[in-house]
Formats: sequence, C-alpha cells, structure tokens
Amino acid sequence: MSTARTFWRDRPVFVTGATGLVGTWVVKHLIESGAVVTCLTRDWVPQSEFVRSGLATRCNMVQGDLCDMALMERTLGEYEIRTVLHLAAQTQVGVANRNPVGTFETNVAGTWRLLEACRRTPTIAQIVVASSDKAYGEQEVLPYDENGRLEGRNPYDVSKSCAALLAYSYWHTYRLPVCVTYCGNFYGPGDVNWSRLVPGTVRSVFRGERPIIRSDGLYTRDYFFVKDGAAANCLLAEKMEELPQIVGQGFNFSNERQDTVLDLVRVMLRLMGRDDLQPVIQNQATHEIRHQRLSAKKARELLGWRPLWDLEAALKETIAWYETLLKNG
Repeated sequence: MSTARTFWRDRPVFVTGATGLVGTWVVKHLIESGAVVTCLTRDWVPQSEFVRSGLATRCNMVQGDLCDMALMERTLGEYEIRTVLHLAAQTQVGVANRNPVGTFETNVAGTWRLLEACRRTPTIAQIVVASSDKAYGEQEVLPYDENGRLEGRNPYDVSKSCAALLAYSYWHTYRLPVCVTYCGNFYGPGDVNWSRLVPGTVRSVFRGERPIIRSDGLYTRDYFFVKDGAAANCLLAEKMEELPQIVGQGFNFSNERQDTVLDLVRVMLRLMGRDDLQPVIQNQATHEIRHQRLSAKKARELLGWRPLWDLEAALKETIAWYETLLKNG
C-alpha cells in the first residue's frame, strides 16, 4: 500500500468548504485514499459537483457556519478529527469589493474561530489552511516566493493575507500544527460559478456567443487545475507528519506558467474549434492585482511535488466536462 494510502486509511478528516470547487476534489481524493471524511456545508447547491456525484452519501455531513466556533469545537471533538483541511472562503474578488464585511467575516473571523477550536481539540495533528496568491498583494518582483511579504490591499487580498497570518500566529504562539497553501486561480470540472473566466467562456462558446472578458485581457494570472490543487493540499498534510520541520510554513503550488486572461481565452477558443468568436473586452475590472505569478520551487524541492496536468490537457478535460453538463441541460 502506498504511503499516502497508509496515512489516510481510516483517518478522521474535517474539510471546510467541502462543497466548493477545490473542496469537492479534495473530498474525492480523501475518500479514494480511505479517509473517514466529515464535511462542513453552509448551503446545499443541487447543481454542484459535490451533490451530483453523490459525495454527500459517503461523508459525515455537518451543516452550519464556519463562524460558529461552538459548532466547530463540537464537530472536531465528536468525530475525533486528526487532520483539518480548511478550504472554506468567500472566493470572488468582485463580491469582496461589493461586500467586504461578509468576506472578512468568513475568510478572517471564520479562520481564527476554526483555529481556536483546533487549539482546544487535543486529537488534531495537522491543519492545512488554504490562502491564495492574492495574499502577497501587488509585488514589483515576480514570481512570488514564500519569503515574500503578505501585503494584500483590496478586501479579498487582505482577507487571504490575514488568514495566513492567523495560521502562522497560532503556530508561533501555541505550536498548533498548521501549514498554509498559496495557489493561483483555480479552474476545472465542477466549477458552476459562471461569472468566472473558464466556465463563462466555455458556456458562451458552447452557445455560439462571443466570450466576455471583464478586464483589458492583459492581466496575468497563475491558472491552476483544480485536481492538482486538491492533490497538493492533501500532500502537504501527509508531509507534515513525515517532515515535522515543515510545520508552521507556507508553500506555493503552481504550474509556473504566466498567462494573460486573453491568452487563456484564446487557448479555449482553439480547443473548442471556435477561433472565429473573438472575445468582447469590456475593460471594466477595478481594484485587482494586475500581474501575478508563483514560484513552486520550495514545494518541488522539499515536498517532491509536481503538477500532474499541463494547461492544454487540463483545459481539454474541463471543456469536455462542461460540454456534457450543458448538453444535458
């Protein structure tokens, strides 16, 4: 049996944000590896991949709010949780700009409440907190590495900077066994948030419509396939037991490509055979970081991590998933 399967076999794991894009694939990975998974869910979304794939019937389901610390503490204790994967967050930059208080409540207050509940739960052995490349803010020198300062400025970016700093605080002050992951813009099967670039583009092209780009198309982003992201979060938890010296640290995960929004849309148009559908460039994006790029050197060297998918292969799989979804209504 592989080391990963030995680690996860019968292990009680708590996943926040389990019904989200990354959470869904994390839960699939954990179940396939033999873990006993308990999921926190706030909303029940019938069209989500989590529900459609039947994952809910294979997990312990806890319905409630991340900010309910009593619920977090009860859940961790009653299910004797060993490993926590904290993925829950308000993830939309536009929503954060319109509603910063709700974003701070979930991403900041929710994180410290969970960490405090973990501190009071003696069975906890590993906690992985998912931050974001946005936590680094606007930096003059790219790519970001883990020595970079966390300098978020806009509401979403600040919330992710704070979540990471809270995790480090609980490690340095209480020796809570926590690590932090930083990833770029996730895409992949299961994302039904049509306001995001990949789902929105595929749906427009499927309908024979020109895709819409909110920005000028020249913002550069670190696009990261969700299956790679899910595997990376799980791997870090495994390595925290194998390599205790990494506990309390942050790790970037990235395929280390630099693509503009327009680059990505053009690749999708080519893969879908619709180069004739030139994108509509609205140039309306505001309060967003213009250029982002992560270095994954630390994860490669210390964890032995590598992405399993390249961009085109991942996009082909993603497009095929959406085409099936859209054909079936």
